[in-house]
Amino acid sequence: MSELGYRPCAGFMLANRQGLVFVGQRIDSQHLGAWQMPQGGIDPGEDVAEAALRELEEETGIGAHLVDIIARTHEPLRYDLPEDLIGKLWGGKYRGQEQHWFLGHYKGSDEDVNLEAHDPPEFHSWQWVDAEQLPDLIVPFKRDVYRAVVREFRSLI
Repeated sequence: MSELGYRPCAGFMLANRQGLVFVGQRIDSQHLGAWQMPQGGIDPGEDVAEAALRELEEETGIGAHLVDIIARTHEPLRYDLPEDLIGKLWGGKYRGQEQHWFLGHYKGSDEDVNLEAHDPPEFHSWQWVDAEQLPDLIVPFKRDVYRAVVREFRSLI
């Protein structure tokens, strides 16, 4: 496992006018009740901010024109997969992810959210939550990353 690297990833914390944050419930983890913010892999040669906006649009239908990016984490954040998932995700190439997180203010409305904007969809449902709830909603192995994102962006939401 130690010879495996980290998958480059970009994530997006989307905050609405009420100061609540978007989370979607993953289709592939319904039994776990796994909720997460939009995030995904960075394509080779892709700008990190563009990757974050692409993932946001693919997973929520929310285009870049409806978002003002206001912050980026000062450094990438890493997590390791649990032992039982290593070798099963991402073609077995990675031990976890190295994530670059962005915070954006949402200028749209709930009607602009379209979870089926990309096929196949990532989420089957979504909600707005208080940022402090995020670590309790994510799968346990990503909690430290979510705590760090909340800590860094809390005053800007």
